[in-house]
Amino acid sequence: MRYMLIHATSRAVDHACRPDEGELQKWIEEMVARGVLVDGAPLRPASDATSVRIRDGEVVVLDGPFAETKEGIAGFDIVDCADLDEALEVAAKHPTIRHGTIEVRPLWV
Repeated sequence: MRYMLIHATSRAVDHACRPDEGELQKWIEEMVARGVLVDGAPLRPASDATSVRIRDGEVVVLDGPFAETKEGIAGFDIVDCADLDEALEVAAKHPTIRHGTIEVRPLWV
C-alpha cells in the first residue's frame, strides 16, 4: 500500500529545519534498497506558495500558504509499504522527525 509521508516543521525555522544532507542521503539509500521509496522532495518555503480558491464563482489567487499555522509542509515522500506498521517504521527513521512531525497518510491508489 502506498503512503504519503507529509513533513511538517515550524514555519519560523522552515529552511533551518531541513535534515542534514548526509543523514537524508543515508535514509534515501536505505529506503531505495528496501524497495519502499517511490518519490519525494523538499518544498520551497511557504512564502513562495500560491493558493487558488473559488469565491462567489470567481477564481481568487493569493500569495502565500492556504492557512495561517505555526507549522508548514516542508516536504513529502511517497512510500510503498506492506502495511501501516512498516510505513510508521519508515517515517520514524526519516531525519526530519527530529525537527518536526511526519504525518503518515494512506493514498487512494
